[in-house]
Amino acid sequence: MNSRDCIVFIIDDDVLVRTSLANLCRSIDLKVDVFSSTDEFLRAPRPDLPACLILDVRFPGSAPSGLDFQRELAKANNPLPIIFVTGHGDVRMSVQAMKHGAVEFLTKPVREQELLDAIRHAIERDRHRRERDAVHVSLRKRFDGLTAREREIMHLVARGLLNKQIAAELGLSEVTVKVHRSHVMQKMAAKSLADLVRMSDQLIDSATQAPLSDTKV
Repeated sequence: MNSRDCIVFIIDDDVLVRTSLANLCRSIDLKVDVFSSTDEFLRAPRPDLPACLILDVRFPGSAPSGLDFQRELAKANNPLPIIFVTGHGDVRMSVQAMKHGAVEFLTKPVREQELLDAIRHAIERDRHRRERDAVHVSLRKRFDGLTAREREIMHLVARGLLNKQIAAELGLSEVTVKVHRSHVMQKMAAKSLADLVRMSDQLIDSATQAPLSDTKV
């Protein structure tokens, strides 16, 4: 883990706990931002870096619990990996936190190496997620650069149809299909048919994307 291109966020209402956790992270040269509440965290600008969040379970007054905040982040489509560190945990809370994607649920006093291992795992998870997202954004950008006809042909090629079958289905000549297919391969930067099929599968499998048969110009 390259500690200079990632960051750890800490949310805890206890200043001594915040300071202790921050000092531990800084001892291995990690960047740290500390917050006394979830509201303070949400208001603050955050660097666009691989990151994780160390979060308490309980906060004073009417503030939402750490578990509630975890669900809020999920609803907002914020995939920030969370490590719970709390003095008020129980098995039910732990199960609930892990069920909703927490990296770890640790009780105070936390063992330093256990927390550092959890931080390392969480940041690597976020780094890999960012890499996958970047690949998908690039793939979607290339797909959006296809014409409506090229998208149709990519969809049919990915279904395993031959050029003559595609020509018959679309009412085109086989030569025209070959030309469009060549353009698709070039624009998608596909090195082979298998590569193009894999790209098609990635686009279709993304829950936030329209199917390939949606042919906008």
